[in-house]
Amino acid sequence: MFGKAGLGGLMKQAQQMQENMKKAQAKLAETEVQGEAGNGLVKVTMTCSHVVRSLNISEDLIKEAADDKEMLEDLVLAAFNDAAAKAEDTSSKTMGAFTQGLPAGVADFFR
Repeated sequence: MFGKAGLGGLMKQAQQMQENMKKAQAKLAETEVQGEAGNGLVKVTMTCSHVVRSLNISEDLIKEAADDKEMLEDLVLAAFNDAAAKAEDTSSKTMGAFTQGLPAGVADFFR
């Protein structure tokens, strides 16, 4: 099916692809996204590898929600979920570019 040159070239391409994917994964580990809830009253910043870098709760919300712990918890959860969804979306778009056009079995090998 493949000659020596063809198989060697294919292996070289696969190695290059893996190196590029590692670089992209390293960049994603540092890429930050921000999730929000309550019209920006709660903000979560995390990397695309789901490391939370910051949580910001507006002073106005803290004063307003002093007697409503459940509402504050719901907004914090919503902001975390928003950030996680954005991190997943960014990661999928970045990593999907490497496997686009490859057959499913081959694409799975590189994930």
